[in-house]
Amino acid sequence: MSLYGMMRTGVSGMAAQSSRLATVADNIANSGTTGYKRASVEFSSMVIPNTGGSYTSGGVATQVRYSISQAGNIQYTTSATDLAIKGNGFFVVQDASGQPFLTRAGSFVPDGQGRLVNAAGFYLMGYNYENGIPSPVANGYAGLETVQISGKELTATPTTSGKFTGNLPYGSPVWTGPDLSTNPNINPEELEAGIKAGSVVKSSVITYNNVGEEVLVDLYFAKTAANEWQVTAYYQPDASAGTSFPYTGPAIGTGEITFDPTNGKLLSGGNMNIDLTGLNGQMIDLDLSTMTQLATDYTPGPATMNGNAPAAIKQVLIGADGIIYAEYENGATSPLYRLPLATVQSPDQLRVLPGNVFSAGLESGNVQIGFANQGGFGAVTSGALENSNVDIAEELTNMIESQRNYTANSKVFQTGSDLMDVLVNLKR
Repeated sequence: MSLYGMMRTGVSGMAAQSSRLATVADNIANSGTTGYKRASVEFSSMVIPNTGGSYTSGGVATQVRYSISQAGNIQYTTSATDLAIKGNGFFVVQDASGQPFLTRAGSFVPDGQGRLVNAAGFYLMGYNYENGIPSPVANGYAGLETVQISGKELTATPTTSGKFTGNLPYGSPVWTGPDLSTNPNINPEELEAGIKAGSVVKSSVITYNNVGEEVLVDLYFAKTAANEWQVTAYYQPDASAGTSFPYTGPAIGTGEITFDPTNGKLLSGGNMNIDLTGLNGQMIDLDLSTMTQLATDYTPGPATMNGNAPAAIKQVLIGADGIIYAEYENGATSPLYRLPLATVQSPDQLRVLPGNVFSAGLESGNVQIGFANQGGFGAVTSGALENSNVDIAEELTNMIESQRNYTANSKVFQTGSDLMDVLVNLKR
């Protein structure tokens, strides 16, 4: 065995323990950093081929690994824009230049422009509801925008969808009067008698046009045959005094619904369109799928319509499914963004970058995008942060162990140096 080889082996051991101590130092320093993932050093032997009875020492090789897939503990806060993930997945963020990254550090706050930015300066990304109901791009970041919420200016959102529930009377007679969808000039007494008998029922819903103006819509349900009902919508201000019919404008929506007589549930006609484009509004998709026909009086249920009158955003609400809602001063809510979650085949092989962010590479696999609570992704928790996954006790133990090993390797080097000194002095 070469004395120089022994000394180099000792140096290799000291360098390996030095690297381990460096990761321990980083872990302890970041034990309170939100979303930090602990680093560790794994050792592998370097063996040099030996011949005969002579042994040639090799050394030790090091590889740094990160426990990215190991979640930290959840700590709850009072800020709705503090976000944590319970389960698998990463938030998608981008830096000031627009480069996307992955992170679990969810300490987001609005900046001067209303953009949600975390402590490291990375902006949260999401799908905007202005582009329609979001759907994830499974293998890329296309369609994502910086989440920007401004609470100062007034915002009005037109109604585009809604849901109407209720029970239509099973035993009511068929309506024998004129077709209500043709806006007839009907006798008030005849319509009143039909409503009293349950052949015709009426409800009204509030919708909003493009500038946030309330648009009151009358909904008529007329029984046209056994288990069949006609649905007609009119703009209420067009109604005639006393009887409503005829309205000064045509029907703004019509539909047909059919029920199963054996259980009273809807068979067909689960939705209808209400056209508010002539009233500076949008086309509304009205969901009627939960309507029933049971043996009792007409019982209107809850009616929900999206959209809102002009109002400032009072607060932001974020659901477990990653949908960011704006709650306005008038009590209305509307979805603004939906946050995607990302994952890779091997999270522990992601490239670790400054700011507690990660990027995908060949070792980690390609990025896959989805939504919270779907396809194996975890749930988004608002008002919470994920702590680092560093265990201080474990790090201090590793530090002591590395210190002892470093000392032992230094003794090997020192012994080699002493033997070399003896060898040099043999000539004297």
